[in-house]
Amino acid sequence: MDGTAPAVPGVVVFDYTAWSARFAELAGYVGAAQAQACFEQATFYLPNTPAGPVPDVGRRTVLLGLLVAHIATLGLPQEQGGMGGLVGRVSAASRGSVSVTTHYGSQSERAEWFAQTQYGASFWAATRGLRQARYVPGGPQMPRIWP
Repeated sequence: MDGTAPAVPGVVVFDYTAWSARFAELAGYVGAAQAQACFEQATFYLPNTPAGPVPDVGRRTVLLGLLVAHIATLGLPQEQGGMGGLVGRVSAASRGSVSVTTHYGSQSERAEWFAQTQYGASFWAATRGLRQARYVPGGPQMPRIWP
């Protein structure tokens, strides 16, 4: 964000300047307002609270940045480095009479959506540990499935 909203302890505040420095290849096509909207959407996939699956605010900042880049890339036209409405990874391409084939893969339903961009794939790999079962001895066990 641009500093107009007060910071809440343990909650990531979107910083377009830092995000655009990290994702310079996207910053030329994604303005501050669009990136902010992508950030707000990213919090649907990764809760932006200290009580969520990623309590460390520094780590959550990096993960939310990857999600913003992923969501932005999905929305950009192809000539701007986006997916241009394609779903899945590009599995084949040709030049003569232009042909592109995409493959949604045989991954889990959740993983496929993330695998569409390099940023989503990085997010998925970085959050692998969050998708594994944890057993804590004693007391009732509440299953937490994420994402």
